[in-house]
Amino acid sequence: MALVSEFLGQLSLNMGSCEPKYPTVVPAIDFDPDKDAARIETAIKTKGVDEATIIAVLTKRTYSQRREVAFAYERRAKKDLVTALKAALSGSLETVILGLMKSTAQYDASEIKGSIKGLGTDEEVLIEIVCSRSSSELSEIKTVYKELFKKDLEKDVAGDTSGDFRSLLLALVQALYDAGVKRKGTDVATWISIMSERSVPHLQKVFDRYKSYSPYDMQESIRKEVKGDLEKSFLTLVECFENKPLYFASRLAEAMKGKSAKEKVVTRIMVSRCEVDLMKIRTEFKSQTGKSLFQTISEHTKGDYQKAMLSLCGGDD
Repeated sequence: MALVSEFLGQLSLNMGSCEPKYPTVVPAIDFDPDKDAARIETAIKTKGVDEATIIAVLTKRTYSQRREVAFAYERRAKKDLVTALKAALSGSLETVILGLMKSTAQYDASEIKGSIKGLGTDEEVLIEIVCSRSSSELSEIKTVYKELFKKDLEKDVAGDTSGDFRSLLLALVQALYDAGVKRKGTDVATWISIMSERSVPHLQKVFDRYKSYSPYDMQESIRKEVKGDLEKSFLTLVECFENKPLYFASRLAEAMKGKSAKEKVVTRIMVSRCEVDLMKIRTEFKSQTGKSLFQTISEHTKGDYQKAMLSLCGGDD
């Protein structure tokens, strides 16, 4: 560990830049929000609800287009679309469709809130979101969190976590980007400062160079030196620095290992990444598992939920 912090401590890190997008959900051509709103209104009023139409419209529009549809629906039906969808849908499909009615930052903020609400914390969700989002994404999540819940994200995270794990999450959320990382303090503190002051291209170089200094690669060193939630967080950060789409592909593969999918995980990744990098995640999924994401979803899900997931997936590979 000392070697790790010493080596990394010599390096100064730069801010991460904007990452290019590889979405599966792209703006619909010939988009007509009034037409979409009319189709959804009819689908909701249909006896037994026409879920297929709701899926067909909302999974094939971007968030900004869905917002326009929501405004058109409200003008038309004199009702709020989200409230109407909530009343019309249920179960997994409701979760997906309501998730799509939020912006990516709103969705992430709501997922974080859900993970720290009530008894016990869902550390897995916290780690996945906080450790995989870029500094600019986290900054937007913080702003949106405050708007939605009238609370500070830092305070909520601090109240629900402890120890070095809490220090790391707070460092990430607060985005502490000093240029140099040569600091006194424990090794874990050094790691935390390194991991939170992150610039992707720079850290990728660090990891490559680290391999020539140490018999272990970065992930092995982390496994030897840290345990529990802190270990999971560091590993997530390293995986995301090295190849973020591969990290999400692995999470999806893991969630669909059993007979039926862990829908919460699948939904969260598909909804939050469909306008970000799901196309790349699909590529990594296929090369990692030998099967396409589309095929895997087909085998591990069913019904309307399956239709929605396959539509977000955007095609077979």
